Amino acid sequence: MAPYINDIHRKGVRVVSNAGGINPLACAAALQEVAKKADVDLKIAVVAGDDLMSEKENLKGAGITDVESGKEFPENIHSMNVYLGARPISRALDLGADIVVTGRCVDSGIVLGPLIHSFGWNRDDYDLLAAGSLAGHLIECGAQCTGGIFTDWHTVPDWHNIGFPIVECSSEGDFILSKPPDTGGLISFGTVAEQLVYELGNPRRYLLPDVTCDFSQVSITEIPGFDGGAVKVCGAKGLPPSTFYKVNATYLDGFRATAVCPVGGPKAVQKAKRTAEAILQRTRLIFSQLGYEDYSAVNIQVLGSEDTYGPHARRSIEGGPREAVIWLAVHHKQREAVEIFSKEIAPAGTGMAPGLTAIVGGRPRVSPVLKPFFFYYPKSNVQINLFLNGQHVEIFEEDLTFTSDEVVSFDPPKISSELKDLPSGPHTYRLEDLAYTRSGDKGNSANIDESVWCSKLSMN
Repeated sequence: MAPYINDIHRKGVRVVSNAGGINPLACAAALQEVAKKADVDLKIAVVAGDDLMSEKENLKGAGITDVESGKEFPENIHSMNVYLGARPISRALDLGADIVVTGRCVDSGIVLGPLIHSFGWNRDDYDLLAAGSLAGHLIECGAQCTGGIFTDWHTVPDWHNIGFPIVECSSEGDFILSKPPDTGGLISFGTVAEQLVYELGNPRRYLLPDVTCDFSQVSITEIPGFDGGAVKVCGAKGLPPSTFYKVNATYLDGFRATAVCPVGGPKAVQKAKRTAEAILQRTRLIFSQLGYEDYSAVNIQVLGSEDTYGPHARRSIEGGPREAVIWLAVHHKQREAVEIFSKEIAPAGTGMAPGLTAIVGGRPRVSPVLKPFFFYYPKSNVQINLFLNGQHVEIFEEDLTFTSDEVVSFDPPKISSELKDLPSGPHTYRLEDLAYTRSGDKGNSANIDESVWCSKLSMN
C-alpha cells in the first residue's frame, strides 16, 4: 500500500482486503503507520471475530469431525478461523471506512461486500448476491482469469506484463469483466469459463456465507472492441445460505524436508533412484540405532524419467536421459529425525553415484507440517466485531432469519440438442483439444469440473 497511499487518498479509492491473517488489528495498525508517514487521513476498519482459538477446549469434546475426511478433532490445533462473509464488510463501508481489513473471509466476499454497500442489496436478494459472488469468484485469483494457466496457453501474449482483471457491475447483477489496456494476457470465453469452475465442486450448490450459488446456467459472452478482450457475465442464481460457517483449522503433524539434486551422465535415472534409496537406507539405519521410528512418509521422484506420469510414463531407450533430478521428500513425527536426513544428503556427493552435481538450495530445510481440518460452526455462536481506527465501534449482528439448511433438489440440466450430431466412433483426442479445463486443489483433493467439457466442440 505504501507506494500508492497518496494516490488512493487523493482519488478516493476505497480498499478492501482479507490480508489481516491471524492478526487483522496489527495489520490495520501497520497501515495507520503508512498513512501517518504519508500525512494522509484515512479511516481504516477491521472486521474481527473469525478467530475461534478461544473455543478450542470446548470444541475438543464436542464430537466434531472433519467434513471431508471424517477425522476426529485433532489434539494439537494450531489455528481455527471462520470463513466470514460480505455483510460485515459492507457495514464497515457504511460506517465510512476508506480501507477495510479482515482476517479469514471468503475471497468472493471482498467483491460482494462493496456491491451490497453500493447497491443496497437485501439479504434475500439471492440472485443478486450470487451474481456478486460470481464476480468475486472470477477475479479472486487475479491473472487466472486473464490468461494465466490457460489450457490454450500458447494463445496468451506477454506473460511478463499480464494484466489483472477489472469487473464493472450493475445493480441488476450482470457485469463486464475486462483488464487494463496495454497489458498482457487475454480475456475470452475460455479464460473466464475455466476460472468459473475453479475449485467450485458442485456448480449448482456452491456454499458461501451470504448465499448458496447455482452457477450452472451462467452465460459468458465475448464483447468486441476491448483491448485484450472482455466478456459479459450473467445468469447466476441464488438460494438462502446455511446457518453454519465453514471453519478452517490447522494442526501440527510432524516435520518434513525436501532434497533436490541434479544428476548427470549416462544412466542418470538409474543413478538417481539408487542414490535416493541409499540415502533412505542410511538414515533408517541411524534411526534404528537412536531408537527413532521410521519415516511417516517418503516420496521419491526422478524428474526427467516421467515419474510424474506414474504407469503412463514413456520410457526412453538406451539407458534414458543423460541428466535427471532427484526429488526426495520425507515426513517424520520428530524434528530431530528430519534433521538427520537433512545432514545426510551431502555425503551422497562423495560416497555414492558419480554425477551428483549439487544440492539445489543447499542443505534441505526442516519445516513443520501444518495440515487443514474443516468443520461447520453455528453462525449464532460467532461474534463479529467492527473496529475503526483502532477503536471498537460495534458488534455486527448477523440476521439468521434469511438462512436455511434445507437441501434443495435441482432439476436435471438440459442437454443441448446441438451436441447430438457430434462425430462418433473410434476417434482419439487429447483432452485439451476437446475442452477447456481447470483443475483446483484444496489439501489432498482435486477436481476437474465438466461444466465446460464440450465448450470447444460446441464453439468450433
